[in-house]
Amino acid sequence: MTRVLAFALLCALACIEVAAAPFVPADDAQVLERLPFKLTDPGMSELMLLRAHLAQQPENLPLAVELARRYLELGRVSGDPRYAGYAQAALSPWWSLRAPPRDVLVLRATLHQRVHEFDSALTDLGTALERNPGDTQARLTRATVLQVRGEFKAARRDCEELRRSARELVWTACLAGVDGSSGRLGESYQWLRESFARSHERQPGMQAWVLTSLAEMAARAGMFHEADTHFRDALAADLSDQYLLAAYADFLLDTGRADAAARLTKEHAQSDGLLLRHALALQALGSRETASRVDELRDRFAASRLRGDRVHLREEARFVLHLEHRAADALEMARANWTMQKEPADARVLLEAALAAGDMGAVRSLEAWLKTSRLEDARLESLLAKLHPGA
Repeated sequence: MTRVLAFALLCALACIEVAAAPFVPADDAQVLERLPFKLTDPGMSELMLLRAHLAQQPENLPLAVELARRYLELGRVSGDPRYAGYAQAALSPWWSLRAPPRDVLVLRATLHQRVHEFDSALTDLGTALERNPGDTQARLTRATVLQVRGEFKAARRDCEELRRSARELVWTACLAGVDGSSGRLGESYQWLRESFARSHERQPGMQAWVLTSLAEMAARAGMFHEADTHFRDALAADLSDQYLLAAYADFLLDTGRADAAARLTKEHAQSDGLLLRHALALQALGSRETASRVDELRDRFAASRLRGDRVHLREEARFVLHLEHRAADALEMARANWTMQKEPADARVLLEAALAAGDMGAVRSLEAWLKTSRLEDARLESLLAKLHPGA
């Protein structure tokens, strides 16, 4: 999951990934799945009760919205893609309506963006904002979707609008995310850092999101000590954040700490993204376990393709490039991914695949985009510097 989208979903109490055709069980005794949580875990008994009530009252909108949000939060914490299907199932009476209630609109947009149906997400968010221009959640979610697509001017307009309705840390984080990706990395990092310090934020999820954003900005600026500190502070705030775990694992791999990356990801193999990082760490360590992890990932990506799932193109491109060493195929996947989203990680896998495949046309095209967007990233610059020594 992308970091900017993760924040929009955090504000919506939802982040997930769509999977199989959803349904609501007619009988609460029916086994849907074996949850990665114990029934005694906080919140699980309450969720089961909500599900039972909704089975009896499927047209109860407040109940359906609450259950959908709970499922989406479980998807965020566990990294399990099935919870999004259950969230959609809870909303099924309103899902296909052209103009559903506001909460369904925003949740439906959240689910659309997660499977990269960005046009559908933006349509729903536009409808929500036409009804209420002061809808903070819809405004923030639209800003983040636009940023993921590389539409920075439009995203910035929505971030500016948030000054009217959101608290300072929220609109500052929105603006810092956009500006930090379009030519103002250093000042955006400092601005967000100062705003966070002033806010005395207490919500663990929000703390983890802002600290992870600061960590990634610091890493892109080449400030590795500061990045590591922010990552560690973020983990102290919320160890369950799947995006945070993946981002820190990438940082550890980039800074030559594969052993730490392997330890960090070892217990999170249910997440495809974290299993990928674990396999990359094992490969760097020369572990005999690497082959079995590669086989497992190959099977998972094959299953995703059979479902028509295009969410994992970035991860699959990394897998094919770095673990299967098929540069041409990786480049094809990275290009397909680039048509949908343009975050720094998307640019990086595209550049790495293009360089490995020897496709200088793809390299020059990305260089032109980087120049136009003014994205700053020390790792991308290091890769490109090898092509232009002395420049």
